[in-house]
Amino acid sequence: MRAQLARVDAVLVQALIAAALSFAHLHDVASAAGQDGWKAWAYPVSVDLLLVAAWRRLRSGVAKTAAWCWFVIALTASLGANVATAGLLDLGDVPAWLRILVAGWPAVAFLGGTLLAHSAPKTAADAEDQDGEPVIEAQPELPPVPVPTALVAHARKVAAEHRARTGAVIDTSTLRARLGVPAPLAEAIAAQL
Repeated sequence: MRAQLARVDAVLVQALIAAALSFAHLHDVASAAGQDGWKAWAYPVSVDLLLVAAWRRLRSGVAKTAAWCWFVIALTASLGANVATAGLLDLGDVPAWLRILVAGWPAVAFLGGTLLAHSAPKTAADAEDQDGEPVIEAQPELPPVPVPTALVAHARKVAAEHRARTGAVIDTSTLRARLGVPAPLAEAIAAQL
């Protein structure tokens, strides 16, 4: 346990150092490109927030292509600033193309953040839950699910036991878990209780 904590602490310290250095490099490039005061400090925040938003989208498993696109854009901005401040760029004489990129960054970051935050809802084809299993959304007009009489009788016993133990009517998700049946079947059973 102690070795694991030491490893986590070392990783956290390394991450904080890397973040601080990258943050400073982004600030320096923005400042050299004509953004002064609070604006120069807003650039690293903007780049890092876009990275985080893209990473969260990648982890959610939804719209991964768009997430990778915005992640690469933000990573390129961060890495570009890190490399530029390594002496490859004269920060006293910033080229016009870099001034244009820095000036255009807020619009790019706003677009990326908005698209990542407000994308289309999950579909059965591209959605997966956190266990990696496909998520099937309920269809509003499915044919009725036939429920065996013996299963309804067993569900009534489970529901009565639940009510006696908790004092509340059993909900469909609890009934589903107790019976070990798919959601459509649990809904059909609950409708007959």
